[in-house]
Amino acid sequence: MARALLSVSDKTGLISFAEILIKHGVTLISTGGTAKSLRDAGLPVTEISDFTGFPEMMDGRVKTLHPKVHGGLLYIRGNAEHEAQAKEHGIEPIDYVIVNLYPFEETIKKPGVSHELCIENIDIGGPSMLRSASKNYRTVTVVVDPSDYTVVAEQIQKNGETSLELRENLAMKVFQHTSYYDSLIGNYLLKRQKGEDFPEQLTLGLRKAQGLRYGENPHQKAILYGDFHQNFDQIHGKELSYNNILDISGAVDLIREFTEEPTIAILKHTNPCGVGSGSSLKEAWDRAYATDRQAPFGGIIVANQTLDGVTAEAIAEIFSEVIIAPGFSPEALAVLTKKKNLRLMINKLKSPSPFQIRTVSGNSWLIQQTDSIAIDPSTWKVVTKRAPSPQEKAALLFGWKVVRHVKSNAIIYAAEHQTLGVGAGQMSRVDSSKVAVWKAGEAGLSLKGSVIASDAFFPFADGLIAAGNAGVTAAIQPGGSVRDEEVIAAADERGIAMVFTGLRHFKH
Repeated sequence: MARALLSVSDKTGLISFAEILIKHGVTLISTGGTAKSLRDAGLPVTEISDFTGFPEMMDGRVKTLHPKVHGGLLYIRGNAEHEAQAKEHGIEPIDYVIVNLYPFEETIKKPGVSHELCIENIDIGGPSMLRSASKNYRTVTVVVDPSDYTVVAEQIQKNGETSLELRENLAMKVFQHTSYYDSLIGNYLLKRQKGEDFPEQLTLGLRKAQGLRYGENPHQKAILYGDFHQNFDQIHGKELSYNNILDISGAVDLIREFTEEPTIAILKHTNPCGVGSGSSLKEAWDRAYATDRQAPFGGIIVANQTLDGVTAEAIAEIFSEVIIAPGFSPEALAVLTKKKNLRLMINKLKSPSPFQIRTVSGNSWLIQQTDSIAIDPSTWKVVTKRAPSPQEKAALLFGWKVVRHVKSNAIIYAAEHQTLGVGAGQMSRVDSSKVAVWKAGEAGLSLKGSVIASDAFFPFADGLIAAGNAGVTAAIQPGGSVRDEEVIAAADERGIAMVFTGLRHFKH
């Protein structure tokens, strides 16, 4: 006689699957609400307390944690010693386990949910049964996902039992599932610990969000995991690529710096190639696009306000991969949806990810806090004889907001409301400055009266001197070089106002 133990929170497809089990001679054993659902459907079912001879107790916390359950799952069929012990203690084999767990993940996501309710939704008996059954997959079929009912039912109907290959696959799925489930619990409790960001052991619980055609290049496989689609709605265009998702992440991190004036940023390969603010999004677009009229081709555009029709008309004049905004007006949609491949994304992200994770060689991971520290101009230190004017200070703030989102070595030439030149990712800071000056020249922009922002200190005075020669009147940098005094002296010689922030913003 074959037996199946059923205990599920998600009852999707339960009755029809149970009917197939019964039809093929399987006796049903069940618990609580699952047993009631089966009885209400007119199906014969044995309560777990009748099977074990032990009552459910402690509000259902103890019901399946019993030797007759775990012995029936774990004993090795055909092993003489196991068979004898099972017979001695009245342990009967359980051949199928259909279990899914208390909805802990859904519970912790509910607004205002109490800690007590979260704890009560930690399943104990379910994972225990799943793991016992999975360990003995050679003879026990275990189903944790209702979507697998179909394939299990098909094999039972065709062959009278499941194949070893399927049982092993289902067991693998169980251990992945229970590992994910436990990681949610561990990370939920970790968040409640004050000051504990990096525990001795860290488990990441990741759910597949989307399959991707390929990674950075066509020969690389790639998958998106996590809550991306809870924070971004794609309302138009072809499927997102791996590179699109990286660019979107960089774009929304940058635009979060600008909360007051209408602002638009244009990015390529996660680097901003132009950022502008204005009294309207159209003015912001004009200023962002003016920084570089070549690089935006095939770029990512992000706005901090609902995109209007006038701005959409201007943006539509060039080819873009993705446009991101909190919303799109009907007029903007009418313009942009004419481009069938253009991806339109609604940004619903409320706050940055607290941590960044990167793989490194040797099957290892680097984890750090996200560089999302608030910019506070009141902490800046004027280190030159001349302090920046209000207009220069506004330009310095604009440049400092942008430069932290540019790959190091990073240099930004800026005015009060826009970038004028961007130098990213060069091996020396002087080279980044030269690239930024060249890009400004290509765009026909004057750097006279501009400011320069550097993500890290100037190691030598040459970088600042080159900026002064280009027309810069103020500079912002972290400070901290052994040659700071030389750099300050060079600034004073040229009448350049300079502030130190005390914060470096390397971006590797």
